[in-house]
Amino acid sequence: MAGGPQPATARLAPDAFLPTRIQWLAGLVLAVSNFMVVLDLTIANVSVPSIAGNLGITLDQGAWVITSYAVAEAICVPLTGWLSQRFGTVRLFLGAMLGFGVFSLLCGLSVSLDMLVICRIGQGLCGGPIMPMSQTLLVRVFPPEKRAVAIGLWAMTVTMGPAFGPIIGGVLTDNLSWHWIFLINVPIALLATAAGYALLRRLETPTLKLPIDRIGLGLMIFWIACLQIMLDIGRDHDWFGDWKIVMLAILAAIGFMAFIIWELTEDHPIVNLRVFRHRGYWTAVVTFATVFGAYFSSVVVIPQWLQVSMGYTATQAGMMVAFTAMTAVVSSQLAARLLPLVDHRILVSAAAFWMAAMAVWRSYWFTGIDFWSMGTVMLLQGLALPIIMIALSNATMSSVLPEEAASGAGLQNFTRTIALAISASLILTIWGNEQRVARSEMVGRLNAEDLMGQFQAMGMTPQQAAASLANIVDREALTIAMTHTFLISAVLLVMAGLVIWLGPRSDNARLTGRQPGK
Repeated sequence: MAGGPQPATARLAPDAFLPTRIQWLAGLVLAVSNFMVVLDLTIANVSVPSIAGNLGITLDQGAWVITSYAVAEAICVPLTGWLSQRFGTVRLFLGAMLGFGVFSLLCGLSVSLDMLVICRIGQGLCGGPIMPMSQTLLVRVFPPEKRAVAIGLWAMTVTMGPAFGPIIGGVLTDNLSWHWIFLINVPIALLATAAGYALLRRLETPTLKLPIDRIGLGLMIFWIACLQIMLDIGRDHDWFGDWKIVMLAILAAIGFMAFIIWELTEDHPIVNLRVFRHRGYWTAVVTFATVFGAYFSSVVVIPQWLQVSMGYTATQAGMMVAFTAMTAVVSSQLAARLLPLVDHRILVSAAAFWMAAMAVWRSYWFTGIDFWSMGTVMLLQGLALPIIMIALSNATMSSVLPEEAASGAGLQNFTRTIALAISASLILTIWGNEQRVARSEMVGRLNAEDLMGQFQAMGMTPQQAAASLANIVDREALTIAMTHTFLISAVLLVMAGLVIWLGPRSDNARLTGRQPGK
């Protein structure tokens, strides 16, 4: 072992847990750490115009602030299993937290685009392991009978982070400056590192001097970078109508296939893809990615629609999305109590179908709908998401062997990250295409001359009447297109509710302590 022997008082036995009096404090540290990292996925989205203006760059260049973080995190997340074996679970978590704080400080102090992008890459590399490590450490912190509730607390942070990111980012940018969307992480990261060291160091795992799979690492960086860049710039380059996008897609596909073949035949792979041999694991991961992709599509579309068509501020639009997280407090506790009693497949299917029903309900939204009519749907949707997350998190972690826990958590969160990136790019493309189709159909059916005459009778000039009519058509077309995206997400959610049944019956391994099934 690389770390050498430690005193008996310094490390707990593999089947021991933290004392009851500090379990929830440790769980809170892990949840807050996870929330901070997930928050940074979206906190910079609304600040790109301010960053671009301050640094004297274009909006396209400013978008690299988001892309660089996403690519770096996507690359590092699947490496979590190898890194935890090499350095230890707790050391990896604490090192990642400290590094995240340092790079957040450097991001906030950046004076050029190059410096900011480099620091965002460092932030993403450090933030990548935090989510799977926080999930893995929860299993060590809490005994089986408390894990469902603890995972519920952790799941709430995953749900709330993307929703609150635009709100917090908008408030900080509007009232202070864009620098503070990064600087706010520094005290949280330092406190979480100090508290984590005090509470978690007894949970350290043994370390191994594993060889570095350089070819596997290189292939993974290559295909993920190609895919992420393709997704980020595809909409602005007419997707496969541009040879650059075609080339990126081909390179990503070749790199991905080569990576899969290499990792499955390598004796010491950088990413342990063999965890997918567990049927319970891969069905839960596919369901998890599908649900989150469908959910995140609404997180992307709704705020933009509210600001463009309804005149909402960025803060108000973010609050609407955040309604989903508010009811999560109630449903997460319900899921924790139901999980030991009910087959997880039933819970996941019921919750996915519930979310699909909410998506269909949203498809009836219209321009001019009031705040609380929308808020009610978002609140009701929030009841289902934590149930899915808790049930699937338990299913993935209980389907793999104990020594595969870190790899399983890393790959689960990696597929979620890729699903979010793909869903965001695809849904914005579909939204734009549907808007053009709806506008064309509306223009073909409208009697423009009569409407122009009515506007002019109200005192408008011909130019004002034409502009007003065009604005109305654009706004309604945008709304119609949005409702179509909701129907697409409903179909995906129904599919997710069916896919979970390809897996084995739940044996509640994480709650009863039995060995995982395959």
